[in-house]
Amino acid sequence: MNKDTGFFGHPIGLRTLFLTEMWERMSYYGMRALLVLYMTGSLAGFNPGMGLSAMDANAIYGIYVGMVYFMVVPGGWIADNILGHQKAVLLGAIIIALGHFILAIPVEQTFFLGLVFVVLGTGLLKGNISTIVGNLYGDNDKRRDSGYTIFYMSINIGSTLGFLICSYLGEKIGWHYGFGAAGIGMAFGVYQYIQFRHLLGSAGEFPNDMDESKRAGYIKWTKLSLVLMFAVIGCGLLGLITIEPRVFAENFAYFLTIVAGAYFLYLYSFAGLSPSEKKNLLLLFVLFIGAAAFWSGFDQSASSLSIFARDYTDLSVAGFIIPIGWLQFANPIFVVTFAPIFAGIWAHLARINMDPSLPIKFAIGLIFMAISFMVMVYAVQLAMVSAPVGMRWLLLTYLLQTWGELALSPIGLSAFSKYSPKRYMGQMFGLWFLASAIGGVLAGLLGGDATVDGLSSVQPIFTFMIQYYAVIAVLLIAMSFLFKSREKSS
Repeated sequence: MNKDTGFFGHPIGLRTLFLTEMWERMSYYGMRALLVLYMTGSLAGFNPGMGLSAMDANAIYGIYVGMVYFMVVPGGWIADNILGHQKAVLLGAIIIALGHFILAIPVEQTFFLGLVFVVLGTGLLKGNISTIVGNLYGDNDKRRDSGYTIFYMSINIGSTLGFLICSYLGEKIGWHYGFGAAGIGMAFGVYQYIQFRHLLGSAGEFPNDMDESKRAGYIKWTKLSLVLMFAVIGCGLLGLITIEPRVFAENFAYFLTIVAGAYFLYLYSFAGLSPSEKKNLLLLFVLFIGAAAFWSGFDQSASSLSIFARDYTDLSVAGFIIPIGWLQFANPIFVVTFAPIFAGIWAHLARINMDPSLPIKFAIGLIFMAISFMVMVYAVQLAMVSAPVGMRWLLLTYLLQTWGELALSPIGLSAFSKYSPKRYMGQMFGLWFLASAIGGVLAGLLGGDATVDGLSSVQPIFTFMIQYYAVIAVLLIAMSFLFKSREKSS
C-alpha cells in the first residue's frame, strides 16, 4: 500500500489534481451558465447579447455540451498512446484557459473559436485527470473509493465558484467579463498544476508501452486529423461553410447514438468476451440508455430552465435582483448535503439484503427527474396566469434533479468500473461519457423546442419529458427482473 498520506490521509498528488479539477470546473460551469443567456440576449441595452433565437441558441448549447463529452474519447486515446495522461492534462488546461480568454473578446467570430478551444482542451483534460487519480493508488489500496469521493468534491466547489463569480460579472457587468473570469480561474489551475505536478510522481506520466514505429504512425495520423479538423473549423468561422445549428445538432445526436450502439455491438459480437462478460455488457448498455435520457433533462438547467428563470421568475432577494446563474449553485450545495444521506441509505439497504439492483437505482433517478418536470409544468401554468412566479419552483426542481443525480451518476460510474471487461476499461469509460454527450445534445434540442414560442411551447415539451422518463423507468424496472433471473440461473 502507498504510505503517502499528505492530503487528508491520501497521496499528496491528489491535492494537485483536486485544485486543477476545481478550477477547470469553475471555468466550465461559470461559462456554461452564461452561454444561452448571452446568445439569446438582446442586441441592445447595457449588456448586449448575440440576439439569436431560442431555437438556435439551445441547439448551439447542446452541440457544445455534446462535443465536450464526445472529445473525452479521442482525448483519452491520445493520452494512452502518445502524450501520457500528465502531459494531456497540462496541454488541455492551457487550451481551456486560452479558449475562455478568446471568449472574453467581444467579437462574434472569436466567440465560436473560443468554444472550439474549450471543447478541445476539455477533451484532453476531463477523462485523463480522473485516470491519474486512480493511478495514485496501488491495486489493493482501499483508499481509492474515498479518494474519488474527495476528488468529486472539487467539482462541487468549482461549480459553486463558477456560478457565483462568472454569473455575477457576466450578467451584472458584462458578458465578456464573466467569460474572462472563467479564463482567470483556469489560469490559476494551470499555474498550480505546473508548480505541483512533481507531486504526482510517475502516475500517468508515460503513454502505453508499444513499438516506437507504431507510435510514430499514431502521431502521424493524429497530426493529419488535427490539420483536417482545423481546416473545417476555419472554413466555418470564415463563413465558407454554412451550418444550421438545429440541423447539425440533430445529425450529431444521430451520429453519437450510432457510434455508441455500434461499439456496444462490436464488443458483444467480436471482442471475444466470455458469457459472463457479455451479460455484464448488456447490463451496462441498459444503464447507458438510462444515463443518456437522464442528462437530457439535467442539462436543461443552463438551457430552458435558465430562460424560464430570466423571463418568468421573480429573482429579487431583499430588494437585490440576483443573477440568474446563482440559482444553479443550488445543485452543488444539494449534492454536498445529500450525498452522505444517499450513501447511508444504500449501505443500510445492503446490510439488510434489500439493496436495489442497478437498473432499479437508475429508474429511481429517472423518476425523480420526471417529478421535477411535473413541478415545472405546474410552475409554467402559474406563470401563464400571473408571471413572474417565485424562485422556489426552480429550487424545488433542482433539488429533485439532484436526488436523481445521486441515485444515478455515482452508481453508473461504479457500475462501469466494476462490470466493464477489464481489457476495455478505458474505452468503456469513454462510452459512459458518450451518454453525457448524447444527453447534452438532446438537452439543447428539447430546450429549443420548449422555448421557441415562450410559455405556450414549454408545457407540452415538459409534459412529453415526464412521459419519456416514466416509460424508460418502467423499462428499467422490467429489465431489472430479467437480469435478476439470469443471475439466479447462472
